[in-house]
Amino acid sequence: MRTVHALRYITPLREGGSLPAVVETDDDGMAVLKFRGAGQGPKALIAELIAGEMARSVGLPIPEILFVELDSEFARTEPDPEIQDLIRASEGLNLGLDYLPGAINYDPAAMPVDADLASRLVWFDAFTSNVDRTTRNPNLMVWHRKLCLIDHGAAMYFHHDWANAGDACEKPFVLIRDHVLLPFASRIAEVDAELAARLPDAEIERIVGLVPDSWLVDEPAFDSPQAYRQGYINYLKHRLKVRAVFVQEAVRAHAAHV
Repeated sequence: MRTVHALRYITPLREGGSLPAVVETDDDGMAVLKFRGAGQGPKALIAELIAGEMARSVGLPIPEILFVELDSEFARTEPDPEIQDLIRASEGLNLGLDYLPGAINYDPAAMPVDADLASRLVWFDAFTSNVDRTTRNPNLMVWHRKLCLIDHGAAMYFHHDWANAGDACEKPFVLIRDHVLLPFASRIAEVDAELAARLPDAEIERIVGLVPDSWLVDEPAFDSPQAYRQGYINYLKHRLKVRAVFVQEAVRAHAAHV
């Protein structure tokens, strides 16, 4: 993954609960910056990174994910005290997504999605327990007439309760019933084996290995960044092994929509 430095704060994205922002970066580009000091802290960035890169591995369309270095001096030109505090609390390494100029929010009424892509995305969100892909808030953008996934900070919510993560791993994801693309997802069972095969153990280990040590802090369930990473690796590997529970629930939820 590339690391860039934030040069200029352009605008906040106030529709995001964690107040992300569009920033100019030193590669002559722009990124949507997710702040380490916001809301749920580093865990939102960890979910964004791991879920986002797994989405890429299974072939789903997602912007480039970047590490973004942020200097506390960045706050000096920002008049909003809330944003100043957020920047100061996020000094160091943060996460960004390549900014997609001209992208618009996805509207299922205006753009039906083919069954194959819808099924792949429903499978993926059931696997990662992503609660934030609903009709009200689809977290899908349309860019150059193609769908693009964004915002996975609310996925993998098991990591907010590591004591019960083992039980959560083996449970169906019942909230898949609210997925924005569920009505189109008629091929969930058919795409299951292919998607799982794209996430072999080595790929999961590679992706989790991308998480910086500086984000793997303040979690009493683990005594080191290495142990913390292993917790994610163990969960994701086992979740795939018992994936029939979330696949069957997604198939059932789709049938209930028909």
